[in-house]
Amino acid sequence: MDLLSIEYQQQIKSNLRIAIIGQSNFAADVLELILERSKFQVVGVFTIPDKGSREDVLATTAASHNIPVFKFASWRRKGVPLPEVLEQYRSVKAELNVLPFCSQFIPMEVIDGARLGSICYHPSILPRHRGASAISWTLIEGDEVAGFSIFWADDGLDTGPLLLQRQTNLEPTDTLDTIYKRFLYPEGVKAMGLAVDMVADGTAPKIVQTEVGATYDPAMFKVENQQICLAQSAVGIFNFVRGLDSVPGAVATVVLDDGTEEQVRLFGAHLYSAGPVKDGKALKLKGLAKPAWVHEGGLLIEGTDGAFVNVRRIKRGTKMINAGDWFKQAEHQPITDFSEDELAKKVQLASIWQAILKAPIEGATDFFAAGAGSMDVVRLVEEVKDAFDVPLENENVFMAPVFDEFFDQLVRNLRQGSGGAGGKQVEYKGFQLKANKRDIRVPTQLFINGEFVDAEKNRVLDIVNPTDETVLCEVACASVNDVDKAVQAAHKAFFGSWKQVSARQRGQLMLKLADLMEQYKEDLATIESVDSGAVYTLALKTHIGMSIDAWRYFAGWCDKIQGNTIPVNPARPNNVLTFTRKEPIGVCGLVTPWNYPLMMLSWKMAACIAAGNTCLIKPAQTCPLTALKFAELSVLAGFPPGVINVLPGKGSDAGQAVADHPLVRKLGFTGSTPIGKHIMKSCADSNLKKCSLELGGKSPLVIFADCDLDKAVKHGMSSVFFNKGENCIAAGRLFVEDRIHDEFVRRVLKDLRSMTIGDPLNRSTAHGPQNHKAHMDKLIEYCERGVAEGAKLVYGGCRVPNMKGYFFTPTVFTDVEDNMFIAQEESFGPIMIISKFNGSDVDSVMTRANRSEYGLASGVFTKDISKALSFADRIEAGTVFVNVYNKTDVAAPFGGFKQSGFGKDLGQEALNEYLKTKCVTIEY
Repeated sequence: MDLLSIEYQQQIKSNLRIAIIGQSNFAADVLELILERSKFQVVGVFTIPDKGSREDVLATTAASHNIPVFKFASWRRKGVPLPEVLEQYRSVKAELNVLPFCSQFIPMEVIDGARLGSICYHPSILPRHRGASAISWTLIEGDEVAGFSIFWADDGLDTGPLLLQRQTNLEPTDTLDTIYKRFLYPEGVKAMGLAVDMVADGTAPKIVQTEVGATYDPAMFKVENQQICLAQSAVGIFNFVRGLDSVPGAVATVVLDDGTEEQVRLFGAHLYSAGPVKDGKALKLKGLAKPAWVHEGGLLIEGTDGAFVNVRRIKRGTKMINAGDWFKQAEHQPITDFSEDELAKKVQLASIWQAILKAPIEGATDFFAAGAGSMDVVRLVEEVKDAFDVPLENENVFMAPVFDEFFDQLVRNLRQGSGGAGGKQVEYKGFQLKANKRDIRVPTQLFINGEFVDAEKNRVLDIVNPTDETVLCEVACASVNDVDKAVQAAHKAFFGSWKQVSARQRGQLMLKLADLMEQYKEDLATIESVDSGAVYTLALKTHIGMSIDAWRYFAGWCDKIQGNTIPVNPARPNNVLTFTRKEPIGVCGLVTPWNYPLMMLSWKMAACIAAGNTCLIKPAQTCPLTALKFAELSVLAGFPPGVINVLPGKGSDAGQAVADHPLVRKLGFTGSTPIGKHIMKSCADSNLKKCSLELGGKSPLVIFADCDLDKAVKHGMSSVFFNKGENCIAAGRLFVEDRIHDEFVRRVLKDLRSMTIGDPLNRSTAHGPQNHKAHMDKLIEYCERGVAEGAKLVYGGCRVPNMKGYFFTPTVFTDVEDNMFIAQEESFGPIMIISKFNGSDVDSVMTRANRSEYGLASGVFTKDISKALSFADRIEAGTVFVNVYNKTDVAAPFGGFKQSGFGKDLGQEALNEYLKTKCVTIEY
């Protein structure tokens, strides 16, 4: 090499003059990368003219760096270079032309006009797939690898010598979009920078392309080439659809029932092997020998080989729809009641669209009709996600390409995340409850998939007011088929819309629901009081108040559910990373009792939802009204359809159907021990579903003589008579030390005589009616048996005389022996069972307290801390109260031992009932 060549090479390395020719974000990123290398000088950028007022991003980027920009509609006319164009090109005195992406034909006078020539990017492994649609054909032909080539331009079509190539394996899930985004774009930008470095360093090779295996493929921007041939194998159909996904889309023709034809575009294909579809409807496609099938998951197309392809999305005109919605006529109603904040966001969104499209934005502006391409979709998605903190995918743009539609979709997403009503008013059949100086509309239908619907065959239940024994209303009674509909809706939501809601958004939804419950707490408490007989003041404070607390408490857990990393022994010399994931179980069934209708719903459902599950609940047959009002509030809070479903009905059919359903993966039940055993068997026999059971109790309360007697009497009364005795942790048996027994009984009787029994809506009432007649009758039989076995009835034991309604007199039994029925079995009513013990024999009283198959709760009153701690240590119960009773809190776990069940409601431990642990081990 002579001295002049060496000097020139050094000059090139230090100040290479480059012209960028092309367009698009890809070219702009290549420009930015080259500018990072200070040894190069970009002397000009040559790109396409503006589209209206929209400038190509390459031109915008170049102008921001004060680089001369030239915009040519064409470089030649009738095959002859335009002199004025050549003059402008030559004016920059480029030594190397770099063509990252260029849709124009560049004359050879320009290609060879730079001293070092021109290098081009091409998205295939040349010589295969020459032409403008290389990425599409890589997929359509079913290539196992994809890649790109950087070559020296010559006078042929992608035939010049190769400078470098890169490749990657094609994944079965790849589409034109994904392979471009994950490999061809990011690695291509880096490779273009490397190629320029190699040219500058004098190390860039020129490897002559072989003609062996060379292909020239048709341009897919021509509509006639976008037509899909359905007379081929399933793999061929799949590859063609993904090769044109997401732009422009494979064209197919639907033959409608009247014989007319409609052209559509297919997107989101995958090979299908999940077996026969349920409830599919035939759709005729031109060129397909057999009907295609529209089903919940898309459009199923059978190839000539008998295998199937499923298409998830179809574009009809300018509107993208889920393929499974082809036959659905009903469109969601557009939102009209925008808040001021939402209207401000509309202005912000319009500015994002305008920045991308470089054109004024109107409600009818179509993103793609305005000239947007696939990279503009990526930019829009990322900018909207960043500006509004919402989950968004490219698919959302294609599903709503018109500005007003896109904004509507954004607002629904925002309302869902923040707990908005989604613009939807709740429609239902119901009745008007006029009580407590309030006029409350109450739903009476089943709540399935976000809507109130009638039960199969219009089956209904009579709902009776326990205060006056009148029929309040008729409520829909769910059948086995109704339960199946709810399960299917919950299953679809779990794997669909609910998965799109982030953990933090889930928490926001729950907080919004809690706010609505608080806003309507007087309505809810009134319904609960009329429907279940709960005293209004208690319903307001506990039934409703603790329900609200539960939703707020578990809302805080949503984004704090996490696994662990675990140190394990690797097989050397390799390393191992092992971690756990806490995942939702899926569809959960909840069956709740009648003593605390809304509170039991909330205890279970709040944990269930916080963990990320969907659910259906069968509330108690006798009092489902607050659950149905709650369902209405869940819609107003913005919960997606199918996440929460409420099915009033009978335990023998609806409840049993929940336990038996194979898609229900978890069942939470609160009720009696005999029913709990049956539930557990059903869970095992159906699909071995996980279950948690909060069952009966016979909770012992031990009162020592050294206690604060005033406090012991107060809490002893509450332990039995709280909520009319319809309390799962009620003290089923009191053991009172003999030294204070008589005084304790005297004070209890004194307080009972002054207790106000009556209308639960009256603020002075302390004791309301039992929940329903069958239960009241059972309490009467319970007392009759106690008397027959020799227990001393010192108060009550009967229905309140001369009073309409299911009012039962608070009752006290003394001299109760351990072998008596009332000493062993739960009454679930306002019946105090008192036995004596001698303070010198603590071991015996502990033995007696534990001599029960139940182990839900317990309590002790004593001033001796050692005695209290000893009791807490030795008692076989899930909850222990010391010098207090009924003191539960949403943060404290609640659940029993032995035949009182297993599993926990409330507290962090409750989340585990609705989560599964997955262990992941990675060797590296």
